[in-house]
Amino acid sequence: MTTTIERPAAGRKAAYAEKLITADEAAAKIKSGDDVVVAQCASEPQGCMAKFHTAAPRVKDVRVFSVLTLKPYDFYMRPEMRGHFELASWFHAPGSRQALAAGAGTVTYVPNMLHRAATDRLQARKPDIFFGTCTPPDAKGFVSLSLGITYEKDVLEAADTVILEVNRNLPRTFGDTHLHVGDADWFVEHDQEVPALTSPDPDGTEKTIGNYIAELVDDGSTIQLGIGGIPNACALALKGKKDLGVHTEMMVDSMMELYEAGAVTNKRKTLLKDKFVCAFAMGSRRLYDWLHDNPAVEFRRGSWVNDPAVIRRNSRMVSINTCLTVDLTGQVASESIGPAQYSGTGGQTDTAVGAKEAYDGLGKSIIACRATAKKGAVSCIVPTLAEGTAVTLHRANTDHIVTEFGIARLRGRTVRERANALINVAHPDFRAELRKQAEKLGYL
Repeated sequence: MTTTIERPAAGRKAAYAEKLITADEAAAKIKSGDDVVVAQCASEPQGCMAKFHTAAPRVKDVRVFSVLTLKPYDFYMRPEMRGHFELASWFHAPGSRQALAAGAGTVTYVPNMLHRAATDRLQARKPDIFFGTCTPPDAKGFVSLSLGITYEKDVLEAADTVILEVNRNLPRTFGDTHLHVGDADWFVEHDQEVPALTSPDPDGTEKTIGNYIAELVDDGSTIQLGIGGIPNACALALKGKKDLGVHTEMMVDSMMELYEAGAVTNKRKTLLKDKFVCAFAMGSRRLYDWLHDNPAVEFRRGSWVNDPAVIRRNSRMVSINTCLTVDLTGQVASESIGPAQYSGTGGQTDTAVGAKEAYDGLGKSIIACRATAKKGAVSCIVPTLAEGTAVTLHRANTDHIVTEFGIARLRGRTVRERANALINVAHPDFRAELRKQAEKLGYL
C-alpha cells in the first residue's frame, strides 16, 4: 500500500504567497505576438483584463481569445489599440459587437463549435498565457475554478504561463474544477462581486412559445436550456413536469428553480444519474450561493459536456435553443445578420445534433424564435437567408421550429412539407408573401 504524505501547511501557504503579484504585474507578463486566452462569462478575470491596455506601448500583435466579454475593455475598444491588441471572440457580446461595427480593427471572430473550441485552437497554436479566476486555496492547497471549465482547463494545461485571479466571492464547485496551487504560475488577489446575469421576465409572446415547447417535453426527459426570455418562459411552463434531468452547457437560475419546484430530480437520467451536468454557470447571486459546495452539480469540460456523442447517451434528450431567422427549407441562422457577426455558434449545433441522435430514438431538438422582429416589421421566417448569413444549424439537422403560432415539425420532411409547416407558424401578416416566394423558388 502506498502512503501519501502531505506537504506541511506552512509550505503550501508559502508556495501560494510567493506567487502573488498585482494586476499591473500580471499585464506586464504579456509579450509581443502572444496568444492570450481568458476565462469566459462569470469566470472573466476582470481585474487583470482592465490592465491589458497598459502593455500596449511595448507590445504588438497580441491576440486575446475570449467568449462573451462582459466589459468594454480598453484593450479592444480604443482604436489606438489596433496593431497592439486584437480581441479574438468565440462569441460576441455588446462591447465586441460595437467595436466590430465601428471598424476599429481590434476585434475578430473565431468560427467554432463549443465542444471543439479549445481543441481546435490548441491545434492551431499553443497558448502563451492563460488568465482565469479561482477561489482561494483550501487547506490542502487546491483552488476551485468555480464557475467555468468550458475550455479553461484544457487551455491552462497547455499554456506556457497560468495566471489566476483569486476572488473570495466565487463559489467552490464540484467536478473537474479543482486545481493545485502548484499548477499555476501566478495569482492576483482581486475580490469583487461575481458578474451576474439577470433573468428577464418573459412577456406574453414568450410565454406562448414556452407553452408550445413544454408540449414537446415528456416527463423523465433530460433537458438543455439556455438563458433569455424564451428559455425562462419555457422553464416556467416546465414546472409541472416530473423527473426531468439536466445536461446543459450553461447552468442558469431556471435550472435551480425547476429543481426547487420538484420538476427536476435527475433520477431518470441514464448518464450521471442524480447529477446536474454543466460546463459553466452564470446567473444571480442566489444561483452562486446554491452552487457553492453543492455535490448535486457536476462541472465538466465543454469538450465532454457538449460532445454530441456524449449528449446522445442521455435518454429522452431535449435540446432547447433560440435563433434569429429560419428559411423555408429549415436552415437556422442564430449568430449573424447577413455577414455581420452578432453572437456565435456556441453550443447550439452540438446540443441540437446530440439530442436529435439520442440513443433511444426519443430525443428532440427544438429551435424557438419570435415570428417577427423589429416590432413586427420583419418576419423571422424567411424565403431564403440574407446573403452572407452564417448557417448555425444545417437543415438536415433541424427538428422542431417553434414560434408563438405553433410547432413546425421538420425531421424527415420534404422541402415542400417544410415550407408549408414553416409558413403555418409564421406571422399571419407575412404568410401570403412567404407562400408566393416559396412558389417562385420551386418549394411548393
